[in-house]
This record gives sequence, structure tokens and C-alpha cells, in this order.
Amino acid sequence: MSEMQNKICIVTGSNSGIGKETAISLAKMGAAVVMVVRSKERGEKAQKEIMKQSGNNSVDLMICDLSSMESIRHFAKEFKKKYKRLGVLVNNAGAVYNKREITPEGFERTFAVNYLGPFLLTHELLDMLKSSAPSRIINVSSGLAKDGKVDVDDLQSENVTGKKAYSHARSPFYANTKLMLILHTYELARRLQGSGVTANVLLPGFTATNLGRNSGSLRSSIMFKMVRPMQQSAKKGAETSIYLSSSDEVKGITGKCFEKKKEKSTCPVSYDEDLQKRLWIKTESLLGISS
Repeated sequence: MSEMQNKICIVTGSNSGIGKETAISLAKMGAAVVMVVRSKERGEKAQKEIMKQSGNNSVDLMICDLSSMESIRHFAKEFKKKYKRLGVLVNNAGAVYNKREITPEGFERTFAVNYLGPFLLTHELLDMLKSSAPSRIINVSSGLAKDGKVDVDDLQSENVTGKKAYSHARSPFYANTKLMLILHTYELARRLQGSGVTANVLLPGFTATNLGRNSGSLRSSIMFKMVRPMQQSAKKGAETSIYLSSSDEVKGITGKCFEKKKEKSTCPVSYDEDLQKRLWIKTESLLGISS
């Protein structure tokens, strides 16, 4: 019997792309997969496809807007009512927008989805992950994180100006949020030492996904279509997410970054422990939580 048999796995953003392929593979291994998506309609369509392709009907659908901290807290409460354990949390969902948007809670939307959302979701489910240990947290970052910068006093890039800041996935602000996710993962892993919960981050590579669809820009949509032939398939892009979620080879390994199922060094600033700690403290302050 597979070690993944009946293991409960959350995959955010699993109605398409890397998230959907990750959910399919985990379901094929016999895991009970909980899809966390924003759109009920797209989620239900993907849920049926995942069940059909995997031959596994243990695929649940739960709705959550990862740009909304209120929605994340509500989801976590509902999840805990339905489930008593959690073996794997894959923070896969990500977004890029064409212009600066502020959520009703006052957070810049790219920052909220790509960084604050995974941070808070992990925080809200950490007690369950600990009680279910050995368990795993997998955060999906981007190779573009190497171009990112983190100003702890300006996490929402209020001082960033110009159209290029929000025009496409290569925008500096998108890179900043993906660097924050790496910094967060390394600090999280250190804080979880000895708990039986591992935390790792991955770079999926240049993958054909629906990332640009959120931008609302015709130019961005055209650009994404133009580069599509150079991109790897979502199935190929999901390989490292699946590997970190299920492989015995990474059992007990924590605080690392992976690319193509191998350990990968990240940019020098990502290993700055002082920056990791300051970012953590600032983020908790923004969210009104403490660890």
C-alpha cells in the first residue's frame, strides 16, 4: 500500500496548471485531496476531471479567496470541522496583476495572494500539521525570486511607481513576493525543527499555466500566449511539487529549495537570517497574529 493512501493533502490553486496536475498525481497515489480554489464553477469542473483521471473519488472541493485573510480564516475553521488530520499542505496558488489593487482589508493584492495568504493559511493549520506529524509544507515560489528585493518597511511596495511594476510576471513586485515566500519558508523550517513538520520551497520552472489570466491586461495575455511554446507543460512543472509531497527521498528534509526534484541554492539574500526574522515579525504584525 502506498504511504500516501488516505493521507489528507491540501493543494491550493488546484483547478488548473501545476496545482491541478499535483492534485491528480496525489489522488492517483490514493491520497485524499482537498482542492482549495476561489471559483466554485471552475473548481467543480476540475474536481470531476481529477476524479476521472485519478480513479479516486476522495477529492474534496473547498472555496477560499486567498487574497482575503477573512476567507482564509473561515476556510481553516471549516476544514478543521471536516477533517481531523492533515499530512501535506501545498501552497501553490499564485497571481500577477496588471495594476496595483488594494483588497478590502487594505493589502496589495499580489502581496496578499503570493505571500500573506500562504503565511496565514500555514499559521491557521499548523496545529493540525503538528498533531498529524510527520507532515509536510510545500511552498511554490519562482525562479524570478532571484530578482526580488525585500524592504521590511515597505512590504506592499507603496513606493514602487511606474507601469512596469505591475505589467507582467517579470514585474519587480511579483519577484519580491516570491522572494518573501522563500525567506518565510526558511524561517518556518527553523521554527519547526523537532516538530516532525517539514517545510520546503520549490522553483517549478518556466511553465505553461494560467498565471497571466489574473492580470486583466490584453498586452499581458498576448505576451503569455507568445511565450507558451517555450514553456514546459503543467504536468512537467508539477513534478517537483509531487516529489516533495510524497517521496521518501525527502522524508525529514526541511528548510531547502528544490528545482527539478533536486536541491537548489537560492539567491544570497534569501539566507539572511536577520531578514527572515524581521520579515516574519512584520508579517505577524500586519496579520495581527503571534506564534
